[in-house]
Amino acid sequence: MNAKSLKGYTLAAVAAATYGTNPAFAVPLYAEGMNAVSVLLFRYLLGLPLLVAMIFARGHDLRLRRAEIAPVATLGVLMAASSLTLFESYNYLNSGVASTLLFVYPVMVAVLMVFFFHERFRATTVVCLALMGAGLLMLMRTGADAGPVSPFGCCLVMLSSLTYAFYLVMINVSKTVRGIPTLKLLFYVLLSGSSLFMFVWAAGTPLTLPPSAAAWLNLGALAFFPTVVSLICTTVAIQCIGSTPTAIFGAFEPVTAVVLSVVVLGQTLTPRELAGGMLIVLAATLVIVGDPVGAVLLRVRKMFPRRA
Repeated sequence: MNAKSLKGYTLAAVAAATYGTNPAFAVPLYAEGMNAVSVLLFRYLLGLPLLVAMIFARGHDLRLRRAEIAPVATLGVLMAASSLTLFESYNYLNSGVASTLLFVYPVMVAVLMVFFFHERFRATTVVCLALMGAGLLMLMRTGADAGPVSPFGCCLVMLSSLTYAFYLVMINVSKTVRGIPTLKLLFYVLLSGSSLFMFVWAAGTPLTLPPSAAAWLNLGALAFFPTVVSLICTTVAIQCIGSTPTAIFGAFEPVTAVVLSVVVLGQTLTPRELAGGMLIVLAATLVIVGDPVGAVLLRVRKMFPRRA
């Protein structure tokens, strides 16, 4: 392995691992009294100046054409809805389990491409659906080795995965969106998402301010590591080793979340839950390396980071 490949694999792992830190920073904020809407609003707003600095450093501007406004705003709403349902699920589920359940989104993309864009229903997709179903049953089934699993929490995560799957498909099929530079697109997605959170706040959800210096540090970490660091590392990794290996390393996302949930947050996972999570990760990985649905995810991976 040459130095360039080693750098690429290392950065791909770092990109996946940094995204998996979401629960480690979010759950302590809930313990200090903040709600999911407030956490995400601050996270999105804190990420905006970082992106502006990166955009200007690359010599780009913030102008959008009129035809780009509506699709970008739609993407922002989808991203915000996906983020909000995921972060709300942390109130009902073990955050490691929630992050693993979230990883069904590549399989959902495969199904959406079959039903809405007439992709051929391949044998690989059938196998992935079977593996995913088995993994979901193992994660959601209650038993003597674990407490009850919240059906509402599971529904929140599935809704998060579904809205993110629609988001990925839209990025892939919209020629207008695909023509917008990555950083500028992410900036306006976060800006639109912030507007949605402000609307929810205005509709009656209380805005909880960060109560301590530690809370501000956690919010800054949420804005920096899962968004900016993951974006930079993903982009450079693709340049070094290509899209497929970089996408496969995405399997480290739920792994990191599970490890941090156990080590940092003191949560527990049963062998059954671990086995179910491994089946879901395997199903998602098979979709990523498959053709043609995998090409959708790989193309999106080139132009956009993981979930904000």
